[in-house]
Amino acid sequence: MEEQKKNGSRVTVTEQQPLKGILRYTIFKNGVPIEKFEDKNLIVDGARLQMAHLIAGDTASRSINRISVGTNGNAPAVGDTAITGAFTKAVTGFTYPANGQVQVNWKLETSEANGMAIREFGLICANGTLFARRIRANPIYKESDISIEGEWIIIF
Repeated sequence: MEEQKKNGSRVTVTEQQPLKGILRYTIFKNGVPIEKFEDKNLIVDGARLQMAHLIAGDTASRSINRISVGTNGNAPAVGDTAITGAFTKAVTGFTYPANGQVQVNWKLETSEANGMAIREFGLICANGTLFARRIRANPIYKESDISIEGEWIIIF
């Protein structure tokens, strides 16, 4: 993007760092950790729209308030808008691990999403907009002895 200065010269404005995220979680079986996961995730186009509205003061239903798990193993794309076969629940809270970061904390209890072959994870805003999405290669076969505890860090 270019802007014109008063003296007629042009200045190029470039984005210093794109919005990104890191998904971390631990899978427990009967309360014992059996797998830990950490990797980057895709921030989808819906997130950019939500943030633009937030900056402009249009805050109604824009904040992230839910985690969603689903069954779609297709690679994430910036145009993604939903989680397939979703089980969705409220996040457990937020922390701020560093300047320019917000951490979304969440937990899937042993009584939730049982019988699902979990392949994807998503952060959902209060108005239903998908904010971020991540898949895994091998499904988590969710049964009543499995719980998952995680955090999703968004970096600005």
